[in-house]
Amino acid sequence: MGFPQSFFATKFGITAADLERYLAEALSKGGNYADLYFEYVSTSSLGLEESILKNATQGVTLGVGVRVITGERTGYAYSDDLSPDKIMQAARVAACISNGPASIVKTPLESMGKRDLYPVLTSPNETALMDRVALVRRADEAARSADGRVFQVQVSYADQLKHVLIAASDGTISFDRQPLARMNVTVLAREGDGTPQSGYHGGGGRVDLNWFQNEKTPEHFALEAVRQAQVQLEAVEAPAGETTVVLGPGWPGILLHEAVGHGLEADFNRKGVSAFSGRIGQLVASPLCTIVDDGTMANRRGSLNVDDEGSPTQSNVLIENGILRGYLTDKLSAQVTGGKSTGSGRRESYQAIPMPRMTNTFMMAGESDPGDIVRSVKKGIYCTTFGGGQVDITSGNFVFSASESYLIEDGKITRPVRGATLIGNGPEAMRHVSMVGNDLKLDEGVGVCGKEGQSVPVGVGIPTIKIDKMTVGGTA
Repeated sequence: MGFPQSFFATKFGITAADLERYLAEALSKGGNYADLYFEYVSTSSLGLEESILKNATQGVTLGVGVRVITGERTGYAYSDDLSPDKIMQAARVAACISNGPASIVKTPLESMGKRDLYPVLTSPNETALMDRVALVRRADEAARSADGRVFQVQVSYADQLKHVLIAASDGTISFDRQPLARMNVTVLAREGDGTPQSGYHGGGGRVDLNWFQNEKTPEHFALEAVRQAQVQLEAVEAPAGETTVVLGPGWPGILLHEAVGHGLEADFNRKGVSAFSGRIGQLVASPLCTIVDDGTMANRRGSLNVDDEGSPTQSNVLIENGILRGYLTDKLSAQVTGGKSTGSGRRESYQAIPMPRMTNTFMMAGESDPGDIVRSVKKGIYCTTFGGGQVDITSGNFVFSASESYLIEDGKITRPVRGATLIGNGPEAMRHVSMVGNDLKLDEGVGVCGKEGQSVPVGVGIPTIKIDKMTVGGTA
């Protein structure tokens, strides 16, 4: 398909001949592979507190990262100056770091086919600033008018438009235009002289501003945040001990993301440090569990037309009916293990080296009615929203705080509880899944995944599931 006109060609005059020259310099001291990652990001953010717009920012970042791989050794250098001399200097530095005997015959660049998972004609940050200010004010007004016990409201809104160009020595060249927007609402409510309780909700995706007008409005996010705070005002302290846990659909998939998903990333597995290392083809979860990572879902926060190495994203079945089928792989892991990239190479910015990462990770729906799942539990806990959590990749052990949860007593959801913490082991928890609901739901677009200091947007999802045995930490 040749080298079509692109954002970087128009704005910075970068040509195919330039890219060929930079790649040649990157491989001048040997190497198995080299790539260039160009990035131009325009951002804006708003923050409203005490019904006052406290901050509003706009900015642009740009740069290029040059990577050279020799065996398992990576040389990486970057520049925030896109002048030819600076890019060549970065290519020379990366070449020197990766210096090795291996070398390849570089393939002429050829543009890859283009798909469009997020056909946003006008990115939110290309609209009038006051249109976005109106959104945060609507959220603030909705939260304050919903309940007189709400005494503090914070609303934030952020968007960005990222242009990327990725050229590699394997002959591939990719372009993408990546919009992203997100709104968050946090409220504090208090009953009399009691302890303040909080509620939080938010969402977004690779969408335009109309999404916040017609799909998920500021009022939707505000009222859900208030509802969560109201629940906490009525909550009792969570009991501690081993019990049955039911996870509600949607955002509780964050537990799946952390406790299972990270352990299925190829870099951990090729190094043998994951609880799932060397277990492809083995039963690692209940036969009811099928877990997928899919970067091809339209407009989703975790989706990409191409990953940050220029490979098309894919729908990857990681666990099928409890059997481990594969790992999430980037080009380096694929090269080392002799496999293929699953389109899972991701990076936070041009300053960072790509690594295997999740996109939108979820468990497929099962056949059970969610009501039947709850009715099957004599005594347990039902969790619908999670806060922070930690996981140890090597052991699979995790700790998660449930920010909204309820007691299940004699097959009925009863009193809300606060302070519940789920403590367990990822593979073990998946083996104890005894029922999977038919109500798969994805989160509303707030996921941020951290790994080795890098953060990237992701999506999660899960149907209602029953885990027969898990330790719950509480205060009662």
